[in-house]
Order: sequence, then C-alpha cells, then structure tokens
Amino acid sequence: MKILQILQKCLDDWKNISHLDFCLLNTDDSIFVTTCDRKLPTAKIEEFKDSTALCVSNTGCCLYKIIENHQLQYVLVVWGNGESVSTIGELAVCQIESLLTAYAEKSDKNVFMQNLLLDNYGEVDAFNRAKKLHISTSVRRAVFLVETKQNKDENALATIRNIFSARTKDFITAIDDSGIIIVRELQDTDSYDTLRGTAHMLVDMLNTEAMTSAWVAYGNIAADIKQLSSAYKEARTALEVGKIFYAEKNVFGYNRLGIGRLIYQLPVDICEMFIDEFFKEESLDSIDEETLITIRTFFENNLNLSETSRQLYVHRNTLVYRFEKLQKKFGLDIRTFEDALTFKLAMMVVDYIKYSKGTD
Repeated sequence: MKILQILQKCLDDWKNISHLDFCLLNTDDSIFVTTCDRKLPTAKIEEFKDSTALCVSNTGCCLYKIIENHQLQYVLVVWGNGESVSTIGELAVCQIESLLTAYAEKSDKNVFMQNLLLDNYGEVDAFNRAKKLHISTSVRRAVFLVETKQNKDENALATIRNIFSARTKDFITAIDDSGIIIVRELQDTDSYDTLRGTAHMLVDMLNTEAMTSAWVAYGNIAADIKQLSSAYKEARTALEVGKIFYAEKNVFGYNRLGIGRLIYQLPVDICEMFIDEFFKEESLDSIDEETLITIRTFFENNLNLSETSRQLYVHRNTLVYRFEKLQKKFGLDIRTFEDALTFKLAMMVVDYIKYSKGTD
C-alpha cells in the first residue's frame, strides 16, 4: 500500500472516531490527503511554518507540524474547537509520524533486498546493512519468482501481499518488470517439498483470487543472506528453462529442471548439429498436431501402447500405424527406448533453438 493510501485511511479513521475534519498539507501548501473540502487558513499556515512552534490553535482549527528526520514533512490541519480537539490532533500527529517512520523503514528494507538480490553489495557490506535494518543474516530463506501474463499486475501483487500478510519477516518486492519476487524465511523443518507446495499454492490462489494464470519458479535454499542473489538467479533460470521445455507446467524448481537444464547450457550450433545428424532434411515442424499429441501422450505413459490408446480413445493398431509412418519419415522407431529418447531430446532441442533465435 502506498503512503498516500495509508495516510488517507489514517485520517478517515480519525474522522470516524472524532467527527472532526482533517487535512494533511505538503510543505508547498498543496493538499496531500484530506477528509473534506474546507477552505484552508492559508495566511495562518504560512505564519505557522515560519515559526518555531510545533502546534498552534485558534477558534476555528488547530495546526500541527509533522516532523520526519528532523525536517518539516507535512502540516496537519484539524478543524474544530474545544479542549478535546487539541488532544485528538496530538494523538493523530503521533500516529502519522509512526506510520511515516514504519513506511520509511519498510522502504529501506525493500531497497536493501532489491540490491541484495542483484548482488550489488560485498559480503561485509551486506551483513552490516542487514544488521542496521534488523534483518536476520543467518536464517534459511527461499526466493520465489512469480510471473503473470500482464506486466506490473496489481491484482496479482495485492493477492500475494494478502497471502503473506501474517508473515512479517518475508519480503515481497519487484525488480523492473521481471515479475514479483518473494523472499520467504524458512523453518528448520521446511524442505524442497515445502517450497514446491508453496509454489503450487501461489498458482492456485492467483488463479482463483486474482483471476490470472501464473508461473512460479524457485531457486535452491539460501543458508544466509549472501546466498540470496544466487537463489534469485536460480529462480530466474528455472522460470526461463521451465517455460521453454515444460510449457504444460506452472511450477518450476531449480533442483527439478531435469534434462532441460543440460540443453539450456549447450551452444545453439551444437544443438543444430544434433538435429541435422538425426533428421537431416526433415523437420519436426512438419509433424501435425494430432501426431504430436500422440507422441507426447505415449512418452507420458512410459511408452505403453495400451495405456496411450486408452487415453486417446484410439485403437492400438491406429497408434502402431502412426508410429510406423513416423519411423518411415524420420528413421526412428519411438516404440524402442533408444529411439524414443533421441526423439524426446530432439523435440526439446528444437524448442530451445526456437527460443534462442526468438522464433515461435
């Protein structure tokens, strides 16, 4: 929540409690937040700002200085008269200054965490800054990266903040348009299964609460704050690799990328050599959608013809016919393990080449 929204809610609450009107002015006399459209005592405000007094009252209103870091930040105007008005104004000032301090501290922590994830601190500097901000340096943490179809998805961000609202030691931030980053503090008993469960929960909640599809990736568990930058890079890699090779999934763990991780690290020219070696003039793009679905289902069922035919509602002989056509075209019989492995690798390598070249 932005500071303007926080302070507006604060003054609205005070109005509901006291039945008085409030207005918070910037130092240039422009209205920052207000609960009414009353005329401002402009002359008195200018005189008040130039004085050393922290508050002043007259028959119509009370004026208060809001100080932050020893500097005038705002002027609070409270309309009304009577002894209670002065007390209410002073209490409102205390709450506003506390909110400003808390918001500034939160912002400082947010900036620190962003720079930490980007590896902008040396090890000693990172630990010293964390100590000043009262951030524990030695607890286990995990970095989650959430990406939705929309950049700067406010609904998704609000939903995630609501999910983790009770967890005051977690950080929710963003760097440019690279998605929403969650740095979560872990218990000693939390494992990678816990992280995977959290990632699936985020996908489900964003789908039901924010009505948006999302991908969630996470890196390896960081033992201390200096490892968080590596965990963030791993989460980014997991998201990228996952979207290339496992498009049917929504959750990607860096420790569960499988063979996609290996292909991702290969030079494109080596991948092209592999495709040329096995398929020569033929192209996997020439395979029709129906055959592709058949192949993927066959692989998902561990090369089991009977189970594949049952799931696709086609006769076993129809599958055999399709696979024989495929063998005639590419010289690979995917009913055998070795040829099936080669074909599966080829499909993944082609996806990677397309991604690397920026083609669909």
